[in-house]
Amino acid sequence: MQYFVTNDNPVTIATDCLVVAIHEDGQMSPTAQALDAASEGSLSRIINRGDFAAKPGQVLLLNDLPGITSPRVLLAGFGKAGKTTENDFNSTAIAVSKWLNDSACVDAVSFAAEVSINGRSAGWLVRQTVINNEIALYRYSQTKSQVAEIKKPLAKLTVACADASPAEAETETKTGQAIGRGMNLARELGNLPGNICTPIYLADQALKMEKQFDDLAVDVLDEDDIAELSMGAFLSVSRGSRQPARLITLNYGGGGDSKPVVLVGKGLTFDAGGISLKPSQGMDEMKYDMCGAASVLGTIQAVAELQLPINVVGVIPSSENLPDGDANKPGDIVTSMAGKTIEILNTDAEGRLLLCDALTYSERFNPDTVIDIATLTGAIIVALGNNATGLMSNNEALATDLLKAGNDSFDRAWQLPLWDDYQKQLDSNFADIANVGGKEAGSVTAACFLSRFTEKFKWAHLDIAGTAWNSGKEKGATGRPVPLLMQYLLNRLEN
Repeated sequence: MQYFVTNDNPVTIATDCLVVAIHEDGQMSPTAQALDAASEGSLSRIINRGDFAAKPGQVLLLNDLPGITSPRVLLAGFGKAGKTTENDFNSTAIAVSKWLNDSACVDAVSFAAEVSINGRSAGWLVRQTVINNEIALYRYSQTKSQVAEIKKPLAKLTVACADASPAEAETETKTGQAIGRGMNLARELGNLPGNICTPIYLADQALKMEKQFDDLAVDVLDEDDIAELSMGAFLSVSRGSRQPARLITLNYGGGGDSKPVVLVGKGLTFDAGGISLKPSQGMDEMKYDMCGAASVLGTIQAVAELQLPINVVGVIPSSENLPDGDANKPGDIVTSMAGKTIEILNTDAEGRLLLCDALTYSERFNPDTVIDIATLTGAIIVALGNNATGLMSNNEALATDLLKAGNDSFDRAWQLPLWDDYQKQLDSNFADIANVGGKEAGSVTAACFLSRFTEKFKWAHLDIAGTAWNSGKEKGATGRPVPLLMQYLLNRLEN
């Protein structure tokens, strides 16, 4: 997919299709007004007749308008003027891209960035147009024997600069493409079934990335290596699986001698719950329990593609969690890399066992900041639903920066408390710590567990169990929180 920016006159642009914004009250964007004037009121007649309501997500094709070089003009609805939201913009941009890709349009020019959204710059709208285009054109096909061929897919999208300078629009276009591609990598890995996307498969994807980017170094540790590191918590999870665990490290070194940001991604390629077996209904979705790892891979791909002057390390502990004669049992006690003993009261609280050792392992990189990303608790879905990622941190400035990055990128998070009051729920009569803290505040106590392994660095925890994938008819990985993580890294470079 190729992207370009333009400031050319829309009336004379030679392209397969022009995309212009219309609002519910009949108000037209500046480009729509220019096309209306050039075509002797063609757009106005359509709108005044009531043929196009311009609700968010609606599109209407106009063919061969007089006075306009492009043979097609696609009207895109963005709701009420002055009240268009980010969700309105995203839904319409995705609808436009899907329509273009299914039509005979090989190239198109979008003027959607002319829409006004409170608090959003034209540059943001340019970037979001590209991200949404990447999202819309993604198709999962790897395990399908028959895939309908699109004879003339969209191959070139030019985005009008609107109020952004050409230089800003160019930068935002490249950034949007990298973020969108990173999201789609995360989506593809998440959507793959557990019998294909195993810990070894994830490691192979990281090694492929290493060959693609000069500033990226990848290291993969097998179970013997992991045992030498005394990662007893991590290895206790993999004992029930025939798929060997892997500890995957990706080291992107674009920032000279600066301390790195370490991203730790939970990589449970399938989670049946172990001996504490999950209910069968919906268990197929537990292939998504590696979406934290997928988001780390997607983010580092985007960072490397943009060649950002920053150091980022990805740490991915990857395993399966299955019932077996050698699997963890409720009541077992294991010893973590940090030397802390853990009583396993519930084998389905396994993600924190991988993560605690990975967090300890992160100390060797002398990190500036550590952020873990994990589909950790169903409790976060009860608390926040599917809209916001749960955020907890031992450093308020870091939490503020991540919340800002979420708002900036519209990949939002919401902060929950990480108070000492909750730590007592993890008390154990037989070990240093229990791996669950009871029914109350499950997401918070999970983060409290992790916090005991983060005393030596600034740390934040992102619980993405509600945002990493969609269920139902639209089932599939979302690619979140790649936009949030990328925006956080980009914001660091500006400060």
